[in-house]
Amino acid sequence: MTDSELTEASQNEAEVPLSSAGTRLDAMAAALFRDYSRSRLQRWIEAGYLTVNGESRKPRFKLLGGEQLELRLPPDIQLQSWEEALEDGSAKVQPTDLPVNYVHKDDDVFVINKPAGLVMHPAPGHRDDTLMKGVLYQYPMQQQLPRAGIVHRLDKDTSGLCVVAHSIRAHTSLVQQLQTRELGREYLAIVMGDPQQSGVIDEPIARHPKDRKRMAVVSGGKSARTHFVVLERFDGCALVSVKLETGRTHQIRVHMLHIGHPLLGDPVYGRATRTRRLSLPETAAQFSRQALHATRLSLVHPADNELMTYQCDMPSDMDLVLQVLRASA
Repeated sequence: MTDSELTEASQNEAEVPLSSAGTRLDAMAAALFRDYSRSRLQRWIEAGYLTVNGESRKPRFKLLGGEQLELRLPPDIQLQSWEEALEDGSAKVQPTDLPVNYVHKDDDVFVINKPAGLVMHPAPGHRDDTLMKGVLYQYPMQQQLPRAGIVHRLDKDTSGLCVVAHSIRAHTSLVQQLQTRELGREYLAIVMGDPQQSGVIDEPIARHPKDRKRMAVVSGGKSARTHFVVLERFDGCALVSVKLETGRTHQIRVHMLHIGHPLLGDPVYGRATRTRRLSLPETAAQFSRQALHATRLSLVHPADNELMTYQCDMPSDMDLVLQVLRASA
């Protein structure tokens, strides 16, 4: 999840390989952001939407290698660009025949149980199997919706429920529900340490000042609010229920780290706990992804304004960890 709202700017980032020194910015952008045509990227460079280390440059600017390219598109441009891409054939999102676990389907809404390891939509470094491509294979008309109907995201290695709009009215309604925080999202997480019984983490989140690939609690960042309750305690970790008020990138992972209880197995935000993990049973100590599962999703259905709640069980890998922790308690 982070879950990011469509109402916020669409964002992609990529690092220029050192081997690409001397390459023009527009050529490098076309190689890294392959969902868009070179001509469109040139226009966005001129407009300042695509920056180099945070600064605007000309399309002909020669790169040295190692720079950070950042593409930030206002929401109104994202919709226009998607429609243009459909017309000129430059969208380049090719459907893929892969299994999609639909928890619910109707004329307006898909609720999907995403497995860990699956990226939501194509991005630099993740071009092949994505949830978006699987949905498009079964429902090609999703191309007519922004991001094929995906209105919020789960991180690659976070499992669980996400909602996909299947109509224009559903997309409009779901985006609005994200804005007004009516879309309810509840997660299960296994965290390190012995947290207090419950709490609210109300700390702003922004890009890490020294590591562009990470997020962090940063003064002046975007407001972020997370509620948590401990459900079960073990020796060295705990199972918690987490509810989001906002949907910032990596929000749960960053907030739990901030209070000293990073998620078990988190390869990005849990590095400092590797030594502490050695005291856990082997199955838990070797868990290789963030132990985070989106277990419950509630929304107001766009067809009849009825409140709907969907739920899915914890995946087998997290369930096995809990069984081992209970047995060793």
